[in-house]
Amino acid sequence: MKNAEPKAIYLKDYQAPAFEIESTYLNFDLYDDYTLVTSILKMRRTTGLDAENLFLNGQDLELRSVSINDEVISGEYYELTDESLSIAASVVPSEFTLSIQTKIKPQENTALEGLYKSSGMFCTQCEAEGFRRITYFLDRPDVMSVYEVRITADKKAYPVLLSNGNLIDAQDLEGGRHSTTWQDPHKKPCYLFALVAGDLKHIEDTFTTMSGENVTLRIFVEPQNIDKCDFAMGALKRSMKWDEEVYGREYDLNIFNIVAVDAFNMGAMENKSLNIFNSSCVLANPKTATDATFQRIESIVAHEYFHNWSGNRVTCRDWFQLSLKEGFTVFRDSEYSADIGSRTVKRIEDVSLLRTAQFAEDAGPMSHPILPASFIEISNFYTLTIYEKGAEVVRMIHNILGAQDFRKGSDLYFARHDGQAVTTEHFVKAMEDASGKDLTQFRNWYHQAGTPEIFITDHYDESAKSYALTIKQTCRETPETKEKKPYHIPFELGLLNDKGDDYPLICKNSKVNSETGVVNVTKFEETFVFENIDTKPVPSLLRGFSAPVRVRYAYEAEQLQFLMANDSDGFNRWDAGQTLATNVILSLSQDVLAGRELVLDEGLFNVYQSLLSTLMSDLAMQAQMLSLPSLAYLIEQQDQAQVHALYTARSFVKQTLADRLHDSFSNVYQQCLDSREYEPSPDAIAKRTLKNLCLQYMTQTHNHDYSGIAQQQFDQANNMTDQFSALGALVNSHHQSLAQTALQRFYEQWQHDVLVVNMWLSLQASSDHIEGVAAVNELLNHDAFDIKNPNKVRAVVSVFAAQNLRHFHGADGSGYNWLADRIIELDALNPQIASRLTGPLTKWKRIAPPNGPLMMQALEKIAARSNLSKDVYEVVTKSLVS
Repeated sequence: MKNAEPKAIYLKDYQAPAFEIESTYLNFDLYDDYTLVTSILKMRRTTGLDAENLFLNGQDLELRSVSINDEVISGEYYELTDESLSIAASVVPSEFTLSIQTKIKPQENTALEGLYKSSGMFCTQCEAEGFRRITYFLDRPDVMSVYEVRITADKKAYPVLLSNGNLIDAQDLEGGRHSTTWQDPHKKPCYLFALVAGDLKHIEDTFTTMSGENVTLRIFVEPQNIDKCDFAMGALKRSMKWDEEVYGREYDLNIFNIVAVDAFNMGAMENKSLNIFNSSCVLANPKTATDATFQRIESIVAHEYFHNWSGNRVTCRDWFQLSLKEGFTVFRDSEYSADIGSRTVKRIEDVSLLRTAQFAEDAGPMSHPILPASFIEISNFYTLTIYEKGAEVVRMIHNILGAQDFRKGSDLYFARHDGQAVTTEHFVKAMEDASGKDLTQFRNWYHQAGTPEIFITDHYDESAKSYALTIKQTCRETPETKEKKPYHIPFELGLLNDKGDDYPLICKNSKVNSETGVVNVTKFEETFVFENIDTKPVPSLLRGFSAPVRVRYAYEAEQLQFLMANDSDGFNRWDAGQTLATNVILSLSQDVLAGRELVLDEGLFNVYQSLLSTLMSDLAMQAQMLSLPSLAYLIEQQDQAQVHALYTARSFVKQTLADRLHDSFSNVYQQCLDSREYEPSPDAIAKRTLKNLCLQYMTQTHNHDYSGIAQQQFDQANNMTDQFSALGALVNSHHQSLAQTALQRFYEQWQHDVLVVNMWLSLQASSDHIEGVAAVNELLNHDAFDIKNPNKVRAVVSVFAAQNLRHFHGADGSGYNWLADRIIELDALNPQIASRLTGPLTKWKRIAPPNGPLMMQALEKIAARSNLSKDVYEVVTKSLVS
């Protein structure tokens, strides 16, 4: 590792900036092999401490000149390090203009932070701390400034020059160069700065705000992708309309630009008025994109647009407050997606991610509160805890306050803090002040890490016609604290009578809302007694997943089947089925370990048979209920996971269901066939989802050969969803000779479309039928792979380690060593991506021997390297010492 270990940064040490920047002028002279950046900053001291030096962040910069009030500062008055420029207080007045010129080399910037060049295009990514790779600056979110930006470049090579704000000037210059000048009148931190220069085409539309202002909307892409922008444009307009109607937020400039970029570390970035997207999150047409891609684009376009208020107009005081903008905005985009599609299915999708991945994060070495107390590298804290759990905490506030008071709270928050950099406390306080509700105890959700566990016991008193629920909450020790305070948990429930109807909730306890069914749990242990209960009810617990907790209640199989058939809450109907299937698979995994014969539980079989007997009104919900729990989720149900036993048990259940119910799956498949022109509407997506799920089961069976149907769908599909689903069904079946032929044909057809080829790579990296590490090495050596492109890395390396759990957890540990080698290789190129790849190895304590210790050895192999980045260093060291 590095000789000088990176130091942690602590929230308790926060100090307001000693200087502020009133205005920022930036001039970029772009050339193929370097860029000159001139910054002119109007600054002033804020603390009155004249003895304090002016400390500016900077990284990988060549300082050309620095002056204050047009007076050149000589070297004796400043100090340069690899990460900063410090100017002596003696030459820094209370108010001044600071001018700096730096030289940078974007074409060598493989970290893809700051200004970089990829595929002939200049692009920026400044969140969290990338701006310091552009010029020396106060690179912190609580320093907000108005910006004017001038960009100059060769017009033939870079005809499009974009930055934040409104375009105020464009000129043709001598020598074939040209310039544009942009002005953003809204104060923003430097992490929201953006610049793009390249040979791009665009589509254009307009949106009229609720106050009658016309906004020009443009999406810029490389010329070959111009036919893939229409859906994203529609999603943008739908998002703008929804934000006006639901939150009263309208757009505040006369132009909004989106740019699609192939080489991008993140999904997208909400830079003010110039959103930069990973191309995978904006480009789509029916021939090249799946239903999942269309849905992802809808959500991400909305997310980045919603940031215009929840993140841009009101931003974070410091990076510890990251969930202030991300958690709130994820909640907003989730509600948007629920409003335009199936609310129940959207909830299922969100909770599946939370319970599979975020709960695992909570239980691992990188566990941290939504408001972390410290970090070494902020890039490591763009986590599911910040985003998904943060959104769940906002959702709980919404549920506690109700929709009307929550809207009042958000209005107050935006009005009170517009143009400011604030904290999570400001958000919660606005909600309290607007609603009159006390959220003091609720704040524990922000300061305590880990996933609370809820243990529930019940007792029915037949003579008194009463039913008592005793709820105990606990939370495991996590790095920041051993002694946990009780959470305020809004726990929604229902009680079903023997006919499947809900009993009215009559409870003397004032913490129970009889209208919503929410029990406000605030103590470590509480008992709630419900009256006028004629027969012992079946409890429907944590309806709608009203809090991010694990529920422990000893359901009997018959009760779960009853809930699946009768519960008025759609989420809990699905969850009952998942719990039933999980219990069956976990039990079968013990049979695998003991060498006993595997026999499918008839109750589970009957449930699936019933689900296939007729088409439900909500086909998307039907597809969810027919889907088995994922292997990743099953692994999270064991403290010492036996991965291969779980894999074998799950595969047995799927295979047996496919063999015994293949006729039923085939019947549903046939009923869902639709020859109409493709459209990404919720109903059409739901029908395709159910159809293609049935095809997966059909190609698993050994009792009938459905490979011809899969081949026919592959050949005749009029959209990528059906073609790729048919290919996936073959690749994950026992028809491997047919699969290899189809894979080759698919590549030959789509080899010139980068995003489709990435899907092709991912399908192979995730397949159970590949030959482990040897097969993924072949993918790494394929012409379509590029280690410097994050999308390619995610398509192969991340998919293999995170999704192909059978081969990644191979008995010889080769999967772990392979991943360690990729992390070491990438750490020298792109530390952010390398750090994110480390996640699967951090779970080593949760995996049973001999695999767990082999995972630890792979981490030790990484740790033994010298000059690790801060990104990888933090994850590896925390994983080994926790």
